[in-house]
Amino acid sequence: MAEDKVYISFTCQRCSQPLILDETLNYLSEHVLAELNLPIHSNPEVDLESQANSFDNYIHPCRLSDSGNGVNGFMMISDENESELLSHKYKVHTALFDTISGNSNIDHPLCDECTDYMIELLDQQLQIAQNDYDDYQKYYNKLLNETNEPKLSDLEKELQELTAEESRYLEELEVLQKEEIEMKKAITFQEDIAKLLSQDETKYHKEHTKYRVDLMHIEEEARSLHCQIYHIDKHLEKLKKTNVFNATFHIWHKGHFGTINNFCLGRLPSAPVAWSEINAAWGQTALLLSALARKINLTFERYRLVPFGNHSRIEVIGEQKELPLYGSGGVRFLWDTKFDSAMAAFLDCLQQFQEKVEKGSKTFCFPYKTCKGKIEDKDMSYSIKIQLNSEEQWTKALKFMLTNLKWGLAFVSSQFNSDGEEIVNIDH
Repeated sequence: MAEDKVYISFTCQRCSQPLILDETLNYLSEHVLAELNLPIHSNPEVDLESQANSFDNYIHPCRLSDSGNGVNGFMMISDENESELLSHKYKVHTALFDTISGNSNIDHPLCDECTDYMIELLDQQLQIAQNDYDDYQKYYNKLLNETNEPKLSDLEKELQELTAEESRYLEELEVLQKEEIEMKKAITFQEDIAKLLSQDETKYHKEHTKYRVDLMHIEEEARSLHCQIYHIDKHLEKLKKTNVFNATFHIWHKGHFGTINNFCLGRLPSAPVAWSEINAAWGQTALLLSALARKINLTFERYRLVPFGNHSRIEVIGEQKELPLYGSGGVRFLWDTKFDSAMAAFLDCLQQFQEKVEKGSKTFCFPYKTCKGKIEDKDMSYSIKIQLNSEEQWTKALKFMLTNLKWGLAFVSSQFNSDGEEIVNIDH
């Protein structure tokens, strides 16, 4: 069984597979080793190293070491004769593979498959070299067959022209390089301008958006204002058609009483009216007559009306005397003649107003005449004073007085247009 042992001492440098060496390699003569030391190729241009680098798994070549401390070393464990025989074989094999690896760009040993692959690479390299040789040979034969060889002077002249052309191209290149530098500066400058324009554009779009929103708000506000103006115009037209005096001073009647702005003017035993209401009615009446007189540019003689609500009064011109146009009632009222004098003075002012209006218009005439503190109705006359007079006649006189004021108010309103301009001159 010991004779059937197979000793494996080396691995393929490409695929790392174990190798079984032929027995003929166990003993090599010095003559064979000398021949093996000769170089296997004389052409230094053949690059087998680059082809060898294409091996997939390149493994550094192993070296036999007797110490057993190396990477691929072996430790011999056997009898002395067998150990010396194996050691001699390893040394021979190692020397052989070192010699082959030293004369080649490929490390040995190699297995059969890797050797075939290496042979294919060498065949490809040989074919490439053969093709290059054929091309060079053809060109060389072509040069040998050419009879018109260029003259040296022509070649020198051509060289000078090429040199001059080269110098010209170099100058053009220098100019173009300078232009390139200037162009890069210009491009940088334009890029800076483009950035500024982009920033301005962004700012413009923001401002445009803002102004667009403001415009929308303004347009919306304008539409609202147009609507307001439309309603105001309608209201103004309505106001123009409205009689200011009629709207301000509403004279009407309530049973036996004449009223102004819903204040009753007068008293009856069957329908007593508070004096505060009567005084307020007199204040409205004084204010109305004062406004009508101012409208027709009338200045009263002897008296001056002072409207002051429910405490209105009449001043006697030139006498520094005031007549109260309000009463308080009671026993004291029966002996107080100032209120009666104030009502008579008021009726005097109304008479002056009626005379000027009737003088200015030949067709207009008041329904009731006034004279010396009395109001006449056909064949009857009613005193404006409350003393020595019944409440029924006093109330009727006040009602006739308000009727005249209502007629005067309507006449004055008819003499002026909607703008307050006088249509007919009342002063003539």
